[in-house]
Amino acid sequence: MVKRTQFYIDGAWVDPVTPKTRQVINPATEQPLYEVALGSAADVDKAVKAARNAFESFSQTTREERLALLQKIAEVYKTRAKDLAVAISDEMGAPMPLAEKAQVGAGLGHIMSTIEALKAYQFDEPVGSAIVTREPIGVIGMVTPWNWPLNQISCKVAPALAAGCTMVLKPSEYTPTSALIFAEILEEAGVPKGVFNLINGLGPEVGAAMSSHPDIDMISFTGSTRAGIDVAQRAATTVKRVSQELGGKSPNIILDDADLQKAVSGGVAHVFMNSGQSCNAPTRMLVPKARMNEAMEIAKAVAVQTRAGDPRAADTNIGPVVNEIQWNKIQTLLKKGVEEGATLVTGGPGRPQGVEKGFYVQPTVFANVTNEMAIAREEIFGPVLTIIGYSDEDEAVRIANDTPYGLAGYVSSGSIDRARKVARRIRAGNVNLNGMPNERTAPFGGYKQSGNGREWGKFGLDEYLEVKAIAGYGA
Repeated sequence: MVKRTQFYIDGAWVDPVTPKTRQVINPATEQPLYEVALGSAADVDKAVKAARNAFESFSQTTREERLALLQKIAEVYKTRAKDLAVAISDEMGAPMPLAEKAQVGAGLGHIMSTIEALKAYQFDEPVGSAIVTREPIGVIGMVTPWNWPLNQISCKVAPALAAGCTMVLKPSEYTPTSALIFAEILEEAGVPKGVFNLINGLGPEVGAAMSSHPDIDMISFTGSTRAGIDVAQRAATTVKRVSQELGGKSPNIILDDADLQKAVSGGVAHVFMNSGQSCNAPTRMLVPKARMNEAMEIAKAVAVQTRAGDPRAADTNIGPVVNEIQWNKIQTLLKKGVEEGATLVTGGPGRPQGVEKGFYVQPTVFANVTNEMAIAREEIFGPVLTIIGYSDEDEAVRIANDTPYGLAGYVSSGSIDRARKVARRIRAGNVNLNGMPNERTAPFGGYKQSGNGREWGKFGLDEYLEVKAIAGYGA
């Protein structure tokens, strides 16, 4: 039974210090699902104390003990996969196939890749007369978003456990149930009390208390750039480490020798997946100016075949966006795109035809966009593609890098050597060539205002470790 009005602190389900709740709304129906408890600074204090007490013993566990624990978590996770998928579909409107395969699958994938990373991780290495050892940082504060809830929870919790850290998690108040089920999974798997703690709450209250807490040694935050700046400012007073994965406005350069049909259709589908709610979505498609009309027709064909509707319906491709706030923001930017003179190829403001309720956004394509327009510069976080024309390769790269973000980039070319050269010129933490998906054992993170940390695989494990040099160790 999911305990939505309680928190998981020190190995037990407990009531908030001060009772307070808020409704969780189903974005597909706009109706309340249930209420979830909201925490306060007092709850943060309790959770941090539990994590601090548990750190002394958990930090001394062996690699083998932590491997066994992660493997047990993976086993239990599989038994709760259906529950997790239903929760994600209900709370953020993801179609069930996406919830089951991509959303829930991503969480398990990060647990498994962390297990493999931990098996081979080199905690000690000789450097001259010293030994350099990597030790767990301490208590980690984790703040995760609603768009890929299990992906972000797992890619923080799994490596933190692997490193020997203890933690306090604040998941998004919009998608609390999958996080609460995740806590139940860890409880059933036998995670020692105090090692993992969960508090639901609002960013300005619980998130702020965590960021400034003197007994939290590190904050791992995923969310908007605006919120990330606030976290970093609050964390600065205690000089704690801050790892951030923030927003994006990723370029998708389709070079003149690429298979245009394949590259454009694949790029559009990627943008629309998860209702456009992915920080690394290739939302700025760059095509040769001479092929703009061709690209428009290909993109339109994909968009009109993308059906927004009931997340439980078999023919639904995309569900709603997560809440009314997001829906209103997207509508404002759609209207701005029209006002600024971009060509509205398909979609636009308003709900899809035949949809009368729910926070649904029409799959939208804008063309003849310039990189100065708001729709090319702001992270829309909805199923909205902008197509920008370029004259030559150098201009394409310049436009790609002309953004405050730097999370991801995409390059399509008929020549892999050419694609590789262009990829090296893109100022982003991840670049995908010719439609290749991300490699889960490679690092994920951004440049510039897209963040400053790295997650996934052994690179995620690195984030939760301090480096210590012991001179004369071998003497």
